[in-house]
Amino acid sequence: MKNTMKRIAFLSLSLCLGMIVPPLMAQSLLAPGAAVVKLADGFGFTEGPTANSKGDVYFVDDPNCKIHRWSITENKVSVFVEESAHANGMYFDKNDNLYVCEGGTSSVVRYAPDGTRTVVANKFGRRHFNKPNDLWLDPKGGIYFTDPRYGENFHVVQGGEHVYYILPDRSKILRVIEVGGEGTNFVKPNGVIGTPDGKLLYIADIGDRKIYRYNIQSDGTLTNQHHFASGTIDGMTIDEKGNVYAAGTRENKNGVFIFNPEGNLIETIEVPERWTANVCFGGKDHKTLFITASSGFYAIEMNVKGVR
Repeated sequence: MKNTMKRIAFLSLSLCLGMIVPPLMAQSLLAPGAAVVKLADGFGFTEGPTANSKGDVYFVDDPNCKIHRWSITENKVSVFVEESAHANGMYFDKNDNLYVCEGGTSSVVRYAPDGTRTVVANKFGRRHFNKPNDLWLDPKGGIYFTDPRYGENFHVVQGGEHVYYILPDRSKILRVIEVGGEGTNFVKPNGVIGTPDGKLLYIADIGDRKIYRYNIQSDGTLTNQHHFASGTIDGMTIDEKGNVYAAGTRENKNGVFIFNPEGNLIETIEVPERWTANVCFGGKDHKTLFITASSGFYAIEMNVKGVR
């Protein structure tokens, strides 16, 4: 109590005298003494981490067409799907159904907890999608997903690399960002994540090294494009404070870059791999940050919780 009163008195006197008082140091988002730990390796290329309600983390090995599961109780990796058709971005709904961008079939699919697979969408109009890359479910159950083109054998079937929204009742699909269309300067959409209140959506333009933020309208459409931050960003997640965690490269560094809600870089987690692809919160209390990077699967303990 005495120290607090002294601090207040010092601040009051300083303001009266016109002194410049340095701000208190912000607490790190990383847990004390935390370091990046490799949990598993030997994969072709890891991507798409997402956690179920228990905190188990699922991720893909894209070249080997498998979906893996990291068990927090067993502390080991097992195979959830043996043949995933080049799955990439993934996200769990509130009932632990796993939604997957399946590049090999140009589809968005759903896996029930027992592994039953259902196709949610594979066409816009009469044409198949290019190669769905990443997705996020809003609080109403609607699905935002990016549809870029990767690989020489994949054609731009839709005439461009766009962003779509599948309505919660699955009755309709909207093209919410048309790359090359009027009012947008997008090049190649990739990672996507939204706030838990369903009001804001972040999309990484990996082709132009930018992250954009949008306001989400009641019908699922997007307005007010805002340049949020810069970097060659792949996947993203959000913590309980609204900070955005972006995996990729920035200013010759590889890792996870943490931006506050205003878009200012506040911390960097460097990862010892050639490319950091994606990131999610998981673990028993959702305070562990899991990272997919090249051939490895990593984790680091945090001071904050992730949101679902």
